[in-house]
Amino acid sequence: MKNFDAKAAVESNFPKYKADLAGLVSANSKNAPASGKAPLGEGIQQALETALDIAGKCGLKTTIDPEGYYGYAEIGEGKELFGVLGHLDVVPADDVESWNTPPFELTEKDGKLFGRGVIDDKGPMLAALYALKILLDNGAKLNRRVRFIFCTDEESLWRGVKRYIEKEEHPTQGFTPDADFPLLYAEKGLVEYNLIANDAEAIDFTGGSALNAVPAKASVPYTDEIAAAMDSLGYEYTKDADRLIAKGKAAHAMVPEKGVNAILRLTEAALKTGETGSMLKFLTEKANDPFGKSIFGDVSDSVSGQLKFNVGLVNFKPGKQTIGVDIRFPVTYEKEKVDKALEKAAEPYGVRVEQFDYLRPVYIDVNTPLVKMFMQAYREVTGDMKTEPISTGGATFARSMENIIAFGALLPGAEKSEHQPNEHVAVADIKKAMEIYIRAFQLLVVKA
Repeated sequence: MKNFDAKAAVESNFPKYKADLAGLVSANSKNAPASGKAPLGEGIQQALETALDIAGKCGLKTTIDPEGYYGYAEIGEGKELFGVLGHLDVVPADDVESWNTPPFELTEKDGKLFGRGVIDDKGPMLAALYALKILLDNGAKLNRRVRFIFCTDEESLWRGVKRYIEKEEHPTQGFTPDADFPLLYAEKGLVEYNLIANDAEAIDFTGGSALNAVPAKASVPYTDEIAAAMDSLGYEYTKDADRLIAKGKAAHAMVPEKGVNAILRLTEAALKTGETGSMLKFLTEKANDPFGKSIFGDVSDSVSGQLKFNVGLVNFKPGKQTIGVDIRFPVTYEKEKVDKALEKAAEPYGVRVEQFDYLRPVYIDVNTPLVKMFMQAYREVTGDMKTEPISTGGATFARSMENIIAFGALLPGAEKSEHQPNEHVAVADIKKAMEIYIRAFQLLVVKA
């Protein structure tokens, strides 16, 4: 390994990386109803089997959960287990008309790779796998076992990683390539709720595709009145058959202020037409702020910043109306305060609150040896000595087990496109990420 040139090795392996990534991207691995032996849908099962096939061809021994919730690929010997955790599911890309390239066809243009999952998280997970493959192909010997854990439900309820935790060996340390470089040391608490009302009369109103994304579309039955209201507000919309479709701008729920919420725009227009209902009023009066100030006040801390509030889904029918919300709260704030404030705000509207999912916050001491090793790898490869560990409102598998660090693959300053149409990653950036992972593996799992 003395004359090993990581950059040259990445270049020579990159055509094969792209071919394998194309196979992963081709799987429409959004959460879907169970089908046969695929508990989360055929697309997720396809992605899982494809990832394990790739890992097997890289020389790792593969195992798939008999129930279909996860798989893993392992190489090396010894008691210690180093884990690389990632996910193969994606947020929906049903708004195909908003894409400039087919979302499930890997496309390279203008120095970028386009496709759903190229940065969240198929591309980074494959980059980490190739980093280890490159080292092994160049004669590296491991000082412990290394296991790549492929999970299937990160964008929803984390059922894959939860099943893994229940049934399998936990790594003693590791990383998840599902965030930003140089690394994350704090992740806000994440709690999702369904808000439910039972008005006998309600507008037919649907919108959103995932709780953790700002909805780019919402629709109601078309009328001249609702169209005039949208026009008067200056809000964009289209007509599809007998429905008016409000248009917004998608964004990740950790930064809802960077999106345009189509649900809230259409709610405002509906109220202008004389529509009534407890849920429409709640949305307008309490849920129209991406920082949740009308419900929680101004909540923030110096470690992880402001509370974020996203209305991700609506489904209104006469007799039952449901709103799905995603809340990211600061690491020093108590989850019980979130519960109580939301319940207090909802009660006057006759709205009941049901928790859908909860992920605890993460706060890691940046002076631990593991963090220092990851920082060393990042700094040696990039030469960036200024960027420090960061906090985020995102949710990664660093929350799932002890001593797992969220480490890349998005470089500082790179455009964030996850959860949005035209998801992409710069070719130069994913190559650099692969070099960083090579160096991290050298420091952590390769014999000196």
